[in-house]
Amino acid sequence: MLKKTVKTIDKGIEFVEDWSLFLAVSIALIVAFVNIIMRKTTSQSLPWSDEVVRAVIYFSTYVGASAAIRNRSMIRIDAVPQLLRISRKPLSVFGHLAMIVFGAMLMWLGGQTTYQVYLDPYATTTILEIPEWYLYAVLPILGAMSIFRTILVMVAEWRELGENQS
Repeated sequence: MLKKTVKTIDKGIEFVEDWSLFLAVSIALIVAFVNIIMRKTTSQSLPWSDEVVRAVIYFSTYVGASAAIRNRSMIRIDAVPQLLRISRKPLSVFGHLAMIVFGAMLMWLGGQTTYQVYLDPYATTTILEIPEWYLYAVLPILGAMSIFRTILVMVAEWRELGENQS
């Protein structure tokens, strides 16, 4: 029952990650493309296009980090085991624990920052006047997603290790 629930949550997060990244990057590309075409053909431009592209870069960086954990594409310490002839297992555990600590910090500090920016009525983007707390709200959400993903990867690695030793 728990395994099925976790798998359902994982698939839901994967769906949200993939489609939100696709839509956000598509919007940024379209806005940037239209802005370039307008600037070259009419000498007019969309003054808000830079804000949109900047927000998408910010969003895609953080949501992409969660997707990288899912795909096991995060930066790892690969040279140390080859140089010092030590097991990769302790370094892998250290890396996972560091990611969990980082995710917890993102949740805590990102949540505090989001709340502080939420309290400031003047904290909006310059042209579109989007409340900036929307952008900061990605941080605690990503922290939770990163912790969840890291735990899933750890469990999968432990299961693989157990199967290899059998």
